[in-house]
Amino acid sequence: MTDQHASGGPGNSRHEPVFPNTTHIARREYLELVRSRLFHVSTVTLTILAIIVALLPIAAKLAERSTISRVAIVAADTSLAQATMANLDLFLNRPTKQFEIIQLATTDGAIQAVDDRQFEAALVAKRETNGRLDFTFHMGETIGDAQIQALSIAVFGVALLDYSTHNAVTGFALPQLELLRSSGEGAGSVPFSASNFASRLIVGAVFGVLIFITIVIYGMWVAAGVVAEKSSRVMELLISAASPRQLVVGKALGIGAAGATQYLLVLAPAVVTLLLEDRIATFFLGPGAGISPSLQALSPGLLLAFATYYVLGFALYALIYAAAGSLVSRPEDLQIIALPLSLIAIVGYIQAILALTGGITGFIRFASYVPFWSPFVMLTRLSVGRVEPQEIAISIGLLVLTIAGTAVVAIRIYAAGVLLYGQRPGLRAYVAAARRG
Repeated sequence: MTDQHASGGPGNSRHEPVFPNTTHIARREYLELVRSRLFHVSTVTLTILAIIVALLPIAAKLAERSTISRVAIVAADTSLAQATMANLDLFLNRPTKQFEIIQLATTDGAIQAVDDRQFEAALVAKRETNGRLDFTFHMGETIGDAQIQALSIAVFGVALLDYSTHNAVTGFALPQLELLRSSGEGAGSVPFSASNFASRLIVGAVFGVLIFITIVIYGMWVAAGVVAEKSSRVMELLISAASPRQLVVGKALGIGAAGATQYLLVLAPAVVTLLLEDRIATFFLGPGAGISPSLQALSPGLLLAFATYYVLGFALYALIYAAAGSLVSRPEDLQIIALPLSLIAIVGYIQAILALTGGITGFIRFASYVPFWSPFVMLTRLSVGRVEPQEIAISIGLLVLTIAGTAVVAIRIYAAGVLLYGQRPGLRAYVAAARRG
């Protein structure tokens, strides 16, 4: 059999339907993968990781409850010290206690206590002759930025309350704050729920971690399978029995089906953990733990979007990894060529994490349209924000078009790298194959 005939070149008149060869290849890939030790180990590892992510809200709450910052208050005026302590407690320890505020007699003693790590910070209060309050912070190395920010805001509130006590006629009243978040029905139409938003963050994090890890892992499986076939006698049988299109599509379908199987095995215990999240929180933290069930953020639309972007994302990266695997003949060379591909996915994953924690910026919105990043970023946007239907349509449309174009190029490179078995085509041959087939 000639190389031109095997690769389905212009001179090949043989009719090569996608099926049934593709089905046989897909079944072979699926069975070999699900029976392998690598599949079993990775399934257990991903399951443990998914459960850990699902339990993160409880762990964070437990750590927050067990960590109380100790702050020393020093003031020559006893009434000022007492008022400062009472007002700081009002601002900082509602609804949960985060600071332990203790009065000390001298400034030097408070500073020494901070240096000895008995306190995270010392606050020295002083009233000027004109009635203004001055506060001096002495911070230790154990206090974090979040605690410093909370103390700074609370001290401002202390000053306002002190002013209202000495100058206002009717007294000072704490303002009422109502937060509204934009929704699909109009900007500012839905009250902001911190617990619901936290649940959406957790769901977005779980989906983001799983889709990133599995796409990279399954893509590497595709590439590793190609390299293993090239380094063994199996390729001699494959190139005489199937076309490049059948081999690439069958391999992607088989490994994709194995990935879907693993997803079900991983998500099942994670979903059970999320269902029991409230009971677990009550067991460790007691009644009124303040943990909102994360599954309240799930919706049929979000699940459908997750499935869609997972399938399309895997299809895109599987084609790319298949072409990359065909470029090398030794397994040890695969890591070198696969590293740039992993970096592309890592960039998309980092942007998804930024969208979870830093809001939806213009660049994040743009990244949700880029086909190599949209499976990660758009899924995050759907988890934590509002996405218009036309944005989803554009994102999926661009992803599908990119998959179609990538499939043509990948199959041509696969043919040049795999079907020219026993030869070592150079870079020029690969470029020519990608351009002309």
